[in-house]
Amino acid sequence: MFSEFKNAFDKPNNAHVQLIIINVVIFLVLGVVFVFTKIAEVEPIFEVIENQFSIPPNLIEFFARPWTILTYSFAHSLQAIFHIVFNMLALYWFGKLFIEYLGSDKLVALYVLGAIAGGVVYLLMFNTIPFFVNRSEFSGMVGASAAVYAVMVATATLLPDYTFFLLFFGPVRIKYIALFFIVGSFLGSVGPNAGGNLAHLGGALMGFVYIKQLQIGVNWGGWITATIQWVRGLFQPSARVKVTYRKTDSKKSATGFNKATQEEIDAILDKISERGYESLSKEEKEKLFNASKK
Repeated sequence: MFSEFKNAFDKPNNAHVQLIIINVVIFLVLGVVFVFTKIAEVEPIFEVIENQFSIPPNLIEFFARPWTILTYSFAHSLQAIFHIVFNMLALYWFGKLFIEYLGSDKLVALYVLGAIAGGVVYLLMFNTIPFFVNRSEFSGMVGASAAVYAVMVATATLLPDYTFFLLFFGPVRIKYIALFFIVGSFLGSVGPNAGGNLAHLGGALMGFVYIKQLQIGVNWGGWITATIQWVRGLFQPSARVKVTYRKTDSKKSATGFNKATQEEIDAILDKISERGYESLSKEEKEKLFNASKK
């Protein structure tokens, strides 16, 4: 299993799977911690850990742990397993299509931008609109939905008439799928999960704006891609430049390649015909290269 995970991260243009793996691993780790702290009757330890992934509705609490503007989008409720299941399915379907046209780097950047946009809308609404301020008694919000909505709406904006084949419904253009979820989140913004639905709308708006800006040559996620590449560079060993010295072979020409007679060239060509170019020795390759320059 670990080998498969490693291969998933080594494979190019596979960011949608990589993001799914990260989400699932965090879900499982939090689940294991939850079970053991429950058994050991030390639930406060789990609450401290969970708070590092949960974005609070109160601005003062948020300023105490500002990293949750991003980490909340990699955690999910342990009490509702279908929360992560539906999010990851949508991320896989829409993310795979997105990558085919725009690549992995832009998918990761959009995921981050969608999470940030969803968190910002959530914080603004619960700290400025009285209707929501009066309902901000819950501890915080988790879930990748805002980031997934950004990917879904971005893909639908880029390829509105692309068709998915849905069980019981048949072929449906993805612009209608995105519209269905947006309308559902709008109606749910005054329901029990108001915070989550507001974040969905923020992520959806970011997905739409991101593609529209990209179409006029403005990449809002460029700074995210550059930051990730810089961080990766910190963990990659720099290549060493190895300098060697060797004596000049008097039998070689001024260009440094061995001279060859016509008989030798013919023999080399016969060898290529029988066994392929890779069967040649280094000296034979040098002779062939030198002869080709005449």
